[in-house]
Amino acid sequence: MTHHTTHTTTTTTTRRRGLFSRRPHTTTTSAPVHHHKRHATLGDKISGAMLKLKGTLTRRPGVKAAGTRRMRGTDGRGSHHHASRVTTTRRY
Repeated sequence: MTHHTTHTTTTTTTRRRGLFSRRPHTTTTSAPVHHHKRHATLGDKISGAMLKLKGTLTRRPGVKAAGTRRMRGTDGRGSHHHASRVTTTRRY
């Protein structure tokens, strides 16, 4: 005499979302974030590539990201310009 036990597994239909899960947004479409760019010179591109390589080798993502920003001209250099204290009348 053999006993057969049947196990029934019930699946619930409610799906759990993660804390940082992406939800499809169809109501509002926003433009991508625009960064103020300056023209990256050749020296900026070289130093940015070196900084990026340094960040890759030392496993520091912040340094790597800073190198990428310098190569693209979005690192914010030259945007914090202060007015120089130069007098308009010159005395000779």
